[in-house]
Amino acid sequence: MWVGENESAKIWLSVMNEIKNRGTNDILIACVDGLTGFTDAIGVVYPQTEIQQCIIHQIRNCTKFVSYKDIKALMVDLKAVYCAPDEQAALFQLEAFDEKWGGKYPKIAVSWRNNWVNLSTYFKYPQEVRTLIYTTNAIEGFNRQLRKVTKNKGVFPTDDSLFKMLYLAMMDITKKWIGHRQDWGQIHSPLEIFFADRLPG
Repeated sequence: MWVGENESAKIWLSVMNEIKNRGTNDILIACVDGLTGFTDAIGVVYPQTEIQQCIIHQIRNCTKFVSYKDIKALMVDLKAVYCAPDEQAALFQLEAFDEKWGGKYPKIAVSWRNNWVNLSTYFKYPQEVRTLIYTTNAIEGFNRQLRKVTKNKGVFPTDDSLFKMLYLAMMDITKKWIGHRQDWGQIHSPLEIFFADRLPG
């Protein structure tokens, strides 16, 4: 756990270096939410890591100013982009989306194109892997549970007191993590092929 006043490339670089110094020698795929400097920090410390930007965050960020009367139809067309069977089909759908909605909401397609390198990583994987990496919702849920513990406490006298409270909350939350993914075999098998030179036997 880290406590900082704000998030920056410098902070993320120190976090990634600490993770490496603690023994994590490689990361295959990192799912990120678009925080400034996070992707760059991962690339510096783990240059082979594939980055997948969270599709849910991308959708939220680019549709927050869409009119209520347009949002339903627009989301159907946007879903055709991120649910496409492969990258080529996704790019075709993005063009179709831009033709239809670009006049009214030009920034949406521009945002997808600007972030495409990190938004399109998951297209090369089978559906089971895509489902695992397309969003940061799992960690967001964990963070939400931590915020529940801290939101009613106005100010912590020291960083150490905050650490202790978060640590105790984390221990309580993780007690419930007793299940396992039913489809782990279907996820692990393609990863063994894609990353054969980096996964231990």
